[in-house]
Amino acid sequence: MSAGTVEQSRDLVATLARATSRATEALCSLQRTDGHWCGELEGDSILQSEYLLMKWILSQERAPMADGRDGALVLAKITKTLRSQQRPDGGWGQYPGSTPCLSSTVKGYLALKLAGDSADAPHMRRARACVLALGGAEWCNSFTNFYLAALGQIPWSAVPAIPPELVYLPKWSFFHLSKVSAWSRTMILPLAIVSVLRPTRRLDASQAIDELFVSSAARARLSSRKDGSRLWRSAFGCIDRALKLVQPLVARTSWRERAITDAFSWIMARASQEHPVPTDGLGAIFPPMVYVQVVMHALGIERDDPRVKVAERDLDAFFLEDAESIRIQPCFSPVWDTGIALYALNDCGLDARDAAAARAASWLVQKECTFQGDWADNCPQGTPGGGWFFEYRNGWYPDCDDTAMVAMALMRTGGAAAQAAARRGIAWLLAMQNDDGGWAAFDRTKSRPLLECVPFADHNAMQDPSCPDITGRVLECLAWHGMRVGDETVDRAVAYIQEQQEPEGCFFGRWGVNYIYGTWQSVIGPIRCGVAPESEWIQRAGSWLKSIQQDSGAFGESAESYLDPALKGQGTATASQSAWAAMTLQEIYGEHDTAVERALAWLAQTQLDEVAARDVARNPDGDPAGSWCEREFTGTGFPKVFYLRYHLYRLYFPLMALGRFIHARQKGAGDSVVTRTPVAGCMNAS
Repeated sequence: MSAGTVEQSRDLVATLARATSRATEALCSLQRTDGHWCGELEGDSILQSEYLLMKWILSQERAPMADGRDGALVLAKITKTLRSQQRPDGGWGQYPGSTPCLSSTVKGYLALKLAGDSADAPHMRRARACVLALGGAEWCNSFTNFYLAALGQIPWSAVPAIPPELVYLPKWSFFHLSKVSAWSRTMILPLAIVSVLRPTRRLDASQAIDELFVSSAARARLSSRKDGSRLWRSAFGCIDRALKLVQPLVARTSWRERAITDAFSWIMARASQEHPVPTDGLGAIFPPMVYVQVVMHALGIERDDPRVKVAERDLDAFFLEDAESIRIQPCFSPVWDTGIALYALNDCGLDARDAAAARAASWLVQKECTFQGDWADNCPQGTPGGGWFFEYRNGWYPDCDDTAMVAMALMRTGGAAAQAAARRGIAWLLAMQNDDGGWAAFDRTKSRPLLECVPFADHNAMQDPSCPDITGRVLECLAWHGMRVGDETVDRAVAYIQEQQEPEGCFFGRWGVNYIYGTWQSVIGPIRCGVAPESEWIQRAGSWLKSIQQDSGAFGESAESYLDPALKGQGTATASQSAWAAMTLQEIYGEHDTAVERALAWLAQTQLDEVAARDVARNPDGDPAGSWCEREFTGTGFPKVFYLRYHLYRLYFPLMALGRFIHARQKGAGDSVVTRTPVAGCMNAS
């Protein structure tokens, strides 16, 4: 290496060390006083439109809020946010830059019309044209149809029939609740009660959306699914029609009433603040928390009932409000954010000796969940708990992804309590491995594609099968606990991941956008467990990443790649995705690889300095200096249906990538680098 090249290398390392220090300080400035992080979690327009429609279903559009505030004023601020999310083409989409979404646009149009917007206003004409161009409102998804039916815009015959007697199915049944995904589980029984009680708010003719429908006949019948097996779609369609035919005969029977009562008891046990385990609403996520309020309304439970008050308070806690508008989050992400933030600090050399890391670890230990939730249905009897959930309180539903993230951060941070909790998390993860060698999100499950053919499965997530990204993260966690290739658990997981590799060499990302995320997670874990980076399948993954690196050195991918695989690895450059790619390439090729250096150099060049942080145009979210601007959605809720923008992704993932690089260079080539000295007490009072 020439003297000039050595000097350039040292200059780059020094630059990246300074970027690492700034990012560390930025992350610590966002830490809460009790040690945790919780960034904004941003979804799309349906959070606003569905909340507004719920209030109309409940006849609360002018009623005071649960906290006593002027309800009309609050809804007006939510409506303002919804208007701002409409795109120039008239529609509403799933993320900035997406194609228009029919269901989102229909809900947005109806919500604005109920708010008083004239159907002849230019923005409403554009929305209407968008809906008609997409085939008409009769093609909305089943979850949208529940709102439309409850507001009298379509008959209940167009809504999937879900018998509440599902609650009685034996465990061996293919359609037992334990066989569907946790998030579907929390929606099915509320919707079952709604579908048989059929609460309907009649709107004035001037508020109706007849103009959005093309076919009156199609408006009155259940839309036919276009995906999955035609045979099974037809069979489930026949079952749906049969259930609707017998509905009048069983509506007032004692066993139907008992089924509704028992289904409601199941729901309330999982939405309780006290018994048997505290939780902040059913599933602690927006959709079922909305449906619970509609269910209680349909059952005639008055608004002054303590259960209704708690449900309202939990849902309204998702508000982010300023002087002019309110935007609604789908849930909170504190355990996820804190686990990743702590892991990033670990990569920068911080451990229990540093106050920021110590407080984060202490907070995470307190969030350990040992309750036997729904996950226990699919595990051997007596399997001990020991996982972590995503939100502040959601004891019924710990998940493998959060548990892996937290367990490896706690193990690296150190301390007797942290490492003991981490070991319990590992034991729980080992019990959650699926028969195919992989891990799913919330349950020990098997793939059951037939479930995707039922009429109300068009949210594209009826099941929760193994996925390579979670499996790879679990392997990375197991590596920190000393498990290596040769262990049966590891070998089965590695074999599963290899089977999921795409022809190009990349991997699908179930929980992040998309093939960059999937490849990052799927590759690093196996390498940490002892798979040779020179392995053919690992090299193919690395070659694919290098093939999509942009001229600037950055990486980016749009969620459109879920719809069009030809768009794999293509999109606007982002800090989070560039970090994922850089970490993967470093794991495969080492810290001196040119592609790694170029990706990290781009991160350093685009990092917000003090001037940029004060510039609203360059930093519209008001991030601290040391962070990055990232407007794109790089998180995934349901592929093809719902996406997320985690506001801390743009900070802790780049910090993680920079920390790993600096650490490797310090260990390796003897570069003289001065890294950040851990600062005690760098927590922000919030």
